[in-house]
Parts: sequence; structure tokens; C-alpha cells
Amino acid sequence: MDPALLILIGSITLAGVVLVIGLVASRRGETVVDSRLIGLQEQRQLDPIISDELRESGNSRRKENEMIRQLDKRLESGGFGKKWRMQLARADLKLTVTEFLGLHIAASVAGFILSFLLIFRGDIILSLLAGFIGFFIPRIVVGFRISARLKKFEQQLPDTLGLWVNAMRSGYSVAQAMEAISRDAPEPSKTEFRRVVQELQLGITMPDALGHMLERVESDDFDLVVTAVNIQREVGGGLAEILEILASTIRERIKIKGEIMVLTSQGRLTGKIISALPILLGLYLRSANPEYINLMFEDRQCGWPMIGVGLVCIGAGYAIINKIVDIQV
Repeated sequence: MDPALLILIGSITLAGVVLVIGLVASRRGETVVDSRLIGLQEQRQLDPIISDELRESGNSRRKENEMIRQLDKRLESGGFGKKWRMQLARADLKLTVTEFLGLHIAASVAGFILSFLLIFRGDIILSLLAGFIGFFIPRIVVGFRISARLKKFEQQLPDTLGLWVNAMRSGYSVAQAMEAISRDAPEPSKTEFRRVVQELQLGITMPDALGHMLERVESDDFDLVVTAVNIQREVGGGLAEILEILASTIRERIKIKGEIMVLTSQGRLTGKIISALPILLGLYLRSANPEYINLMFEDRQCGWPMIGVGLVCIGAGYAIINKIVDIQV
């Protein structure tokens, strides 16, 4: 291959790596209350997704380029921009929609270059396909982070409710009890309840603040808690006793879910192995013995339809296995 082309490709790859590292490093030192709002003066009602990340006054305010801000506003006004913003809030990532889009583009370019140089060795069409797959890698990573964060939140919920009950029995109000949770609870419960407390301090009503939190965590167990709190505010009653019963119920649900995960672990692992094995075997043969497997990749009339049908069958089989082992509690 032409050395000049290799240098160009290497430079583009290095620039993408530096871009990703710069984005991560620039966000590492930000606190929970750091900016994603343009300013409270620009909107009278807080957005349910980004109202938790308030811009601090003084030296901690982040100065953004006006062009980037305008581009971010345009992206957020679209359907996919709102969806991405919600996903970033659920994953607790301090990224704007524009930066998230930049990560998609960088991952796509990196996937194309690495495939072109290392895996497919100059095959433009397959490298473009790899770049298209790479475009979805940031979204997949965010999805895994959302799932892990939600799982941790639900596991902490019984203990969090216990802390809430103890605080209320000590004489605290509902808001003061949530403030105690925001100080003493582990992450991510600490962050989420701190956001609710911040919204209450800014004048947001309790049902709206809890509704915003429910949109971020999207937990069925916490939905029961929000319903109980809202009903208690309307009709009265002993909220501490209700939360104590809910904590016991949620703890039993978590125990049953754990038992189901253990019983279905073999089926889930089997689905992953069976689905990944043909793809990994094809990539290995493509790298170890290209002459043997190239006929399938080069024959567009027979080979490509076979690859497409195979991928569809693999995806359908994986979906069916997941559906079988997905037991709702």
C-alpha cells in the first residue's frame, strides 16, 4: 500500500483518538450540578430530562462556542436529538447531543480504517459495512451503561427506602428525607435524589420532580414509590409505613429476579455463544485463509444473499432465545 496513504489514514485515526480522549477528559472533573442548561433565564419551565444538571455561577460556568451551542440546539430540537438527550441523561453522561454525534462519526471512521487496514485488507465495500456498524457502537455503549445504572439503582432501592423511612420517623418531612438520601445514599441513588432536591429548591412541585426522576431511571419499582408518594400528598396517611411495605415487597422482587437470572443463565449464555460463533468463525477464516472464504464475499449473486440470510437468521434466533429466558416478575 502507498506509504502516503498509510500516513494519512494513521493521522486521521490519531485525530479521532485524541478527540475521544479530549471529550472524556474534559468531562471527568464535572460535578452533578455542572452545566447542560443554557441558563435558567432562557426557559421558564425546566426540561424533564436536563433540569437536573444546573449551571453553576462564577468560575465553574463552562463557556461554549456560540456555533456549537446553536448546532446543539438544532440537533436537540429534532426527534433523534431528544431521544439522544434522554439516553445521555439516563446514562448520567456529561455530553451534549453534538458531542455524542461526534463520537458516532469518530467510531464510524475508526471502524472503517481499522477494517480496511487489518481485517478486510483493502476491501472497500466490507470496510464501509464495518464503518456503518461502528456508527452504532457509542449508542450500544450508552445502552449498556443505562442498563447497569438502572440495575444498580433498583438493587439499592430497598435500602434507600429504608433510609427514607428512618428519616421521616425521625421527624423529617418528605423533602428533608430526600435531602438526607442525597447526602448518605450510594451512587446512583445519591445523584438522582440530589437532582430532585435541586428541582424542589427551584420551585418545581413534588409530583413533577419525581416524575422527572422516573423518566431518567425508568424503573417499575420506583414507579410504585412515586405513586405512593403522590397519593399520600393528595389523601394523606402514613407515608413511612407505606414505604416500609414497598421496601419489603421490592426486596422480595429483587430476590426472585436473582433466582430467575441464575436459572436462565445457561440459556442466555448459549444464545450469545451460538449467535457470535458463526460471525467470529467467518472473521477468523477471512483473516487466516482468505482464498477459502473470499468466494462468499466476492460473489454478489450467491455469496452476499447467503451472508444476509445468515445474519437475519442469527438475529432472529438470538431474539427468540432472549424472549424465552426473559421472565417478567
